[in-house]
Amino acid sequence: MGFSGKIKLDVVAALTGPLDLSAPVDSLAYSHLVEFATGAGVNQANMLWHDQRTLAPSATEDLDLAGVLVNGLGALQTFVRIKALIVAAALGNTNAVNVARSAANGVPIFLAAGDGIALAPGASFHWDCPNAAGVVVTPATADLITITNAGAGTSVTYDVIVIGASS
Repeated sequence: MGFSGKIKLDVVAALTGPLDLSAPVDSLAYSHLVEFATGAGVNQANMLWHDQRTLAPSATEDLDLAGVLVNGLGALQTFVRIKALIVAAALGNTNAVNVARSAANGVPIFLAAGDGIALAPGASFHWDCPNAAGVVVTPATADLITITNAGAGTSVTYDVIVIGASS
């Protein structure tokens, strides 16, 4: 099975300021591009899992990256390394979507167990690491990413993409 992928982040922004005789502009054009080919080395991946998910009010789920998730071709996914993680909270959410390293058995994408990021409605989190090591996933001890609906009363929807390697 082959794999190819591209993650591209473009930031185009301008900051203007009025002065008496001119209008200075600070323009920014920044691009970050990661391209993956088939494999497990630098700039390589061979696994992809993605989904749009909904969590009930105050609910939590653990995404188990070692042998529980099924990809779009129906194959069971057992990530050994992850090379990219993207999570986007739906704009229509009322509550935040929290993305965290599980306190027990968390994938070490964040520095410490329990660390994470809160995604307000419409917010997204993008992490990539195209080097050969990526972040190691270890079955039963470091294989969970925890997603939590940060509030009561309404459900939340989020999109998630995981790119990685099987060795």
